[in-house]
Amino acid sequence: MRLAIIFFCLVSQTLIAQTNAFPDRPKVVVGIVVDQMRQDYIYRYWGRLGEGGFKRLVNEGFMMKNGHYNYMPTYTGPGHASVYTGTTPGVHGIIGNDWYDKGAKKMVYCAEDQNRKVVGATEGEGMSPWRMLTTTVTDELELATQRRSKVVGISIKDRGAILPAGHTPDGAYWYDDKTGKFISSNYYKAALPVWLDRFNARNLADKYLNETWNTLYPIDSYKESGPDDSPYEEILDDGLGIKSKTRPTFPYNLKELRKESPEFQLLTQTPFGNDLLFELAVAAFDGEEMGKDEWTDFLAVSFSSTDKLGHAVGPNSVEIEDMYLRLDKNIEALLNKFDKELGKGQYLVFLTADHGAADVEQYLIDLKVIPTAYQPVDIKTGLRDYLGSYFPGKNLIENISNNQIFFNMGAFADDPKSSGVEYLVTSELVRNYLMGLDGVADVFTKNMIQTSAFEEQGVKGNIKRGFHSKRSGDVVFVKESGSTGMAKGTTHGSVYTYDTHVPILFFGYGVKQGTTANYHTITDIAPTVSTILKIKFPSGCTGQPIDELLK
Repeated sequence: MRLAIIFFCLVSQTLIAQTNAFPDRPKVVVGIVVDQMRQDYIYRYWGRLGEGGFKRLVNEGFMMKNGHYNYMPTYTGPGHASVYTGTTPGVHGIIGNDWYDKGAKKMVYCAEDQNRKVVGATEGEGMSPWRMLTTTVTDELELATQRRSKVVGISIKDRGAILPAGHTPDGAYWYDDKTGKFISSNYYKAALPVWLDRFNARNLADKYLNETWNTLYPIDSYKESGPDDSPYEEILDDGLGIKSKTRPTFPYNLKELRKESPEFQLLTQTPFGNDLLFELAVAAFDGEEMGKDEWTDFLAVSFSSTDKLGHAVGPNSVEIEDMYLRLDKNIEALLNKFDKELGKGQYLVFLTADHGAADVEQYLIDLKVIPTAYQPVDIKTGLRDYLGSYFPGKNLIENISNNQIFFNMGAFADDPKSSGVEYLVTSELVRNYLMGLDGVADVFTKNMIQTSAFEEQGVKGNIKRGFHSKRSGDVVFVKESGSTGMAKGTTHGSVYTYDTHVPILFFGYGVKQGTTANYHTITDIAPTVSTILKIKFPSGCTGQPIDELLK
């Protein structure tokens, strides 16, 4: 009898120790990034949203009404890295989707890794997060639990899956638009997990591409958009440049549009791309058995189709409105799934975007919001001729990309004393030349950026936080507000509020209900999650926990 009691006590103590191994934390954290979503979309579509999606996140959670990116350039790669590292490109090093590598003297991609191979496809590039120089909140969770937590990143875009998942996840999976399957890299594992093989075998991409995209509701009820037949929209193509329609109007018979194409890229420009990712999120959640033990798990989801479509049709289209009304239903279904599997209040969700989007430039011109379109200028040729009058025979400009000028450092004088003077003189000459161009709002030399104490908010501070001393160029220039160079469709990347002002929503475990109009940046997301999880902040974190929302 005594032995039985002792055995019972030992087993009980073991179970208690296991149960309390990682106490007072949510079972699962779900990070949602909506690619190219502006904050005003929540207000614009509010009257048509269901009660269980975006509205539930707002009404039962906490919303930052004045949430911003605090750097330039506002691109997808830097955006995802900044959300999850809690810092800006000046620290984490992801200064663009791609950028000019001064050492290799070529453009490099933020997630490419020549030492890795694609997994799940016969063709494709190896990928990894190795260019990201700091840890993420997902890394810190894995470190805190000795990798007992399950961390998975998923997206249509490779960078949307890889950068949020961090350096130490169980996997990152993205869409292969050649096959319609989800693939990965041997950085993570030598083969796809069984659950993903089963998911790919369902051939959902092919199924969706045999459907017709029509509006969810009667088309004349889409009052938050311009006309369906708009002169400011590009016509969707099959992914290979073949356009089977003559106007950008509903309905979109996807089977007809793709008939000449062997690939699956068209899907990513439709709401069915979000449907596909929703199905993958459910498969990953179930396949990895998330929330089933005492260790908090993390599912990072990035919806990319909003950006793929947004570039083509701009922010005021019926297509974009319909996509968000459908995405609202995807989010509602995800929340219902987590309620059922984990229990209400037992999981933490945050939702944000990687950047916003500009209004179509020609639309703004027609409304007289901005002057006539700025004429495109061959900056490299202009600078070569301009600098040639001061430094005859020298080719001082090596690369121009991402609104940055990279000097040819080998062209400066051999004498260190005179080469330093030449560099400073060239920097000022380039600045003067660019400031004389129509469409350029401001110019910053490397010396200005590194030696000046810029304000926390505003253009100058955003330039500095987006500048990495080793990776960025020698001169950075800012275009005028509204300038995209596009008569149809839109883009992003600027320092202006249409690109920086994005949703920041928290919901669930450890979160109060409410809103704030105080200024917050997306770099505050990671330390807030870290605080709720009671783990170390990411290594380069410069953001602060959002105290207003913490219980």
